[in-house]
Amino acid sequence: MPLISRRIFRLSLTVALSLAGAYALALPLPFLAPIFALMLTATPSPPMGLKGLFGLFILVIVTMGLGLLLITVLINYPPSGVLIVAIGLFLSNYLSINKGKGAVGTFLTVGLTVITAAGIANFEAALMVVEAMVVGIGLAVLSQRIVYPLFPEDTLTAGSVKKAVPDNEPSNWIAMRATLIVLPVYFIALINPSAYLPIILKSVSLGQQGEFVHARNAGRELMGSTFLGGCFAILFWFALGIETTLWMFFLWMVLFGLYFSSKLYRLVATRFPSSFWLNVVVTMLILLGPAVEDSADGKDVYKAFAVRMSLFIAVTLYAWAAIHVLEHLRARRQGRIVLALPAKEVPSC
Repeated sequence: MPLISRRIFRLSLTVALSLAGAYALALPLPFLAPIFALMLTATPSPPMGLKGLFGLFILVIVTMGLGLLLITVLINYPPSGVLIVAIGLFLSNYLSINKGKGAVGTFLTVGLTVITAAGIANFEAALMVVEAMVVGIGLAVLSQRIVYPLFPEDTLTAGSVKKAVPDNEPSNWIAMRATLIVLPVYFIALINPSAYLPIILKSVSLGQQGEFVHARNAGRELMGSTFLGGCFAILFWFALGIETTLWMFFLWMVLFGLYFSSKLYRLVATRFPSSFWLNVVVTMLILLGPAVEDSADGKDVYKAFAVRMSLFIAVTLYAWAAIHVLEHLRARRQGRIVLALPAKEVPSC
């Protein structure tokens, strides 16, 4: 089988297997497991060795522990707690962009936002989120281990994919920009954490996507991926309604995963970058997971979906506006610096 085909099957099966395992075990927030599987498997590489797994285990303990410790600080010393969260968000984005530590930055961001927001309402809810994340990561790693021997990488290409590290000045600015996308949504979620936890996850996804989006393409990529993710969530929901079983849930996820993986790895031609399709999948899973839970609880699925989708669109519009405003301010600042330079110091074209 060609290498690109193996990558497509590996990613789709890993995500589908982790999703089936999460719902079979009746985990809290079961849609987190396939999201973690997507994060760990999207970059073509062999599964982590023992050293990597130990490092991941330590990373999860540290990030989740920091989130739990910050709950007390936020309750008793709100200004200090919010400042620590803001600094932590910038640090996580800095690690993702400048140091190429995408997993570290993502887990740190989720630990600082989702766990602390849940803990403000109820400490037991924060523990539930920690449990969901720990077991979800474990399921993602296990699924990756099961699927990889069936669709391995070539010996010469395994581990050869590297991300280029951008220059410090623009990447520091992009890290700040991603922080400012997530932070206001986090403030809103503190008002009613139980209702806005999916919105935090969406803002984290937008912040990460914003790291790779230029201001001129922000509207098309951010709004387009959000809207397309919602459309695929609706399509998935109606497809699941044909026969609502865990087995069919798994098979539909494989089918949707094959389509998205084909776009992600460029087997099917697309004008959009990989970050666009990753955000489509994450948006679909964040919308689909709560819808399945609402259906099991007897709630009005369509009304809840409409509310969540409206909030997602509002958050995306804010992220789009924030990128444009911040880039405009940065361009004005750079223009003033150039005008202030002596004539001999002004760089030539």
